[in-house]
Amino acid sequence: MSETRKIAAILVADVVGYSRLAGADEDRILARLRALRSDLIDPTIAVHHGRIVKRTGDGSIIEFRSVVDAVRCAIEVQNAMVERNAGVPPERRIEFRVGIHLGDVVEESDGDLMGDGVNIAARLEGIAAPGAICLSEDAYRQVKGRLDLAVSDLGPTQLKNIADPIRVYSLQVGVPAQAKPATAVQPAPPKTRSSLAPLAAGIAALLILIAASAWYFFGANRPATVASNAAAPAESRHLSIVVLPFANLSGDPAQDYFADGITENLTTDLSRLFGSFVIARNTAFTFKGKSVDAKEIGKELGVRYVLEGSVQRGQNRVRVNAQLIDAESGGQLWAERFEKPVADLFDMQDEIVASLGSQLGTELAANEARRAERAPNPDSMDLYFQGMAWFNKGWNPENVAQARAFFERALALNPGNLDALLAAAFGDVQVATNYATDDQAALLAAAEARVTKALSQSPNNAWAHYLMGRVQLHTNREAEAIAEFERALALNPSLAAAHAQIGFAKLANGQAEETESHELEALRVSPRDTDAYLWVGYMALAKLSLGADEEAIDRYHQSIELNRNYPLTHFYLAAALTELGRLDEARKEVQIGLSLNPNFTIRRYRAGTQSDNPDYVKLRGRASEGMRKAGVPEG
Repeated sequence: MSETRKIAAILVADVVGYSRLAGADEDRILARLRALRSDLIDPTIAVHHGRIVKRTGDGSIIEFRSVVDAVRCAIEVQNAMVERNAGVPPERRIEFRVGIHLGDVVEESDGDLMGDGVNIAARLEGIAAPGAICLSEDAYRQVKGRLDLAVSDLGPTQLKNIADPIRVYSLQVGVPAQAKPATAVQPAPPKTRSSLAPLAAGIAALLILIAASAWYFFGANRPATVASNAAAPAESRHLSIVVLPFANLSGDPAQDYFADGITENLTTDLSRLFGSFVIARNTAFTFKGKSVDAKEIGKELGVRYVLEGSVQRGQNRVRVNAQLIDAESGGQLWAERFEKPVADLFDMQDEIVASLGSQLGTELAANEARRAERAPNPDSMDLYFQGMAWFNKGWNPENVAQARAFFERALALNPGNLDALLAAAFGDVQVATNYATDDQAALLAAAEARVTKALSQSPNNAWAHYLMGRVQLHTNREAEAIAEFERALALNPSLAAAHAQIGFAKLANGQAEETESHELEALRVSPRDTDAYLWVGYMALAKLSLGADEEAIDRYHQSIELNRNYPLTHFYLAAALTELGRLDEARKEVQIGLSLNPNFTIRRYRAGTQSDNPDYVKLRGRASEGMRKAGVPEG
């Protein structure tokens, strides 16, 4: 095995008290760690040019181009953890220790690093206080005089299994230095979920910097999740929102953590929306307990929308109210109430947040589209939101065609618009899978190329992984598709469509009996989703596969009640009715389906088979024969 010797900046980190946390609830701690890695740690490492050498359970070894990059990355993550742990009971907090060293390492041919440089960084991590960063003297020398944090000189320290004592310095994250150096090392302007501590409103120079770089949040290289806790420019951005701390109306201050948890989780979920800019938690929480005016907050933070709400817990029930306010007019755009019996508070919190996030996403996209229609000179994001509004009306050919046209115009104005790129790929998938074209293979290949490009720019984008799964599902790669959907859910647990597509993938893989549970989970996460009719349709198709034709018919009728304009539902219903000898009813459904999609034919349906699984092939053969008897043209 070949090896290379070099000097490198090495960062080693692990979770404080991981064994204790895992012992209390291993599944939950692993889920939280996966979420932290996907939406905070890995994007922050990438922004600061780091390379993850290896992960060791709860720990990581990371190589950086410079100590400055390593320190910036560590400060940003540690600051973010202070925000995320606010309101969390001490025994449930995830806290990191970090060690950084600049030294000699040996790089193996497989990219692994060995040698004293790695060993010293690991020992430094071991003596760091929770939430702190320990630097060796060699590392500290690279950033000395440029730190905006309090630094403690721990003096020469004997580290385990290291021959000679090493002088160690500890950075106290969150504690500013006595005098701020002119060239302080601070986290770079946020290109991912920001973790800067709250900034004083009077720091004019920093406000100018943020204003000058505001293009980034909607420019070519914006990551999928963006949040800022700095004061924003006066002009509001597209789909920009602040989630104000939900008020605790329970009369019990001990319930603050539940209300705060809903606020924080909604902030995270909304930051995952395409094209969103979400004010981060630490800025939003400066308004906690205060009587505020939405229009004034909008001007102060430069956001178009304000979400506010309340939580009230009685003896046996929890009630959550939320309302979305237009920050420019002060008018209410949307309101919702959730009332649930008290059960597991964390599961209930997750369910409420998922449902709120889904409904808000649709409402915000629709409102942005209405704004864009009034814009005299729509920009790329204006066009993107208009396309999304057409998508949200349903997947009939006209709506999809209108949406795709807007996405192509958006990309023509800005080829780097990641949101429009993914939406255009989504449009390709929808056309390819609705049996309205003979170009299915070409469209799916184009979609895969677009999604691959998006993932190269934003590897932790949940929607990109979801779309890759959609492409794989329709190109006979069910196992890979399920893995992509599961990856999307790990990145965004509120992505209900991924649950639904796992169910459909199971059906295509000959596991129809498993489909319904996944569709019901999708409906639990997003009960009023605009795609709910599709998910009910998947359940119907599973029933058809299992020979439960009457149940399939009932499900198809439920799907049609949710959306009467999706042609494929009518064709499948016709097939089910034919199976039971109800030919007149079946022919009526075919006529409705053809009025919605006159290009649908038996030939196109059979050519669009997603899987070669024998059970699925048999199901589609039965369905196509039923459609043919009911009057679908051969084509």
